[in-house]
Amino acid sequence: MILLAVLLLINAVFNVLVWPTFYRRVAKDERAHDMNGRATRFLRVHAVLIGTALLLALLSAIFGVLALAGALG
Repeated sequence: MILLAVLLLINAVFNVLVWPTFYRRVAKDERAHDMNGRATRFLRVHAVLIGTALLLALLSAIFGVLALAGALG
């Protein structure tokens, strides 16, 4: 159970470090905005994917901490 908890926490840290940096790169990409400065489908799709990855990171962190605390069995 401890190994699982550690893996979940490593996963959470990795995602929190990687995805925001990736989002900044995507947002600066020329495909991210149209000629009027509005967000394109390219940016919106990546934002949803990154948001989902960060939500999963949050869940990994929560379950990792619960597993370390022995609350999961």
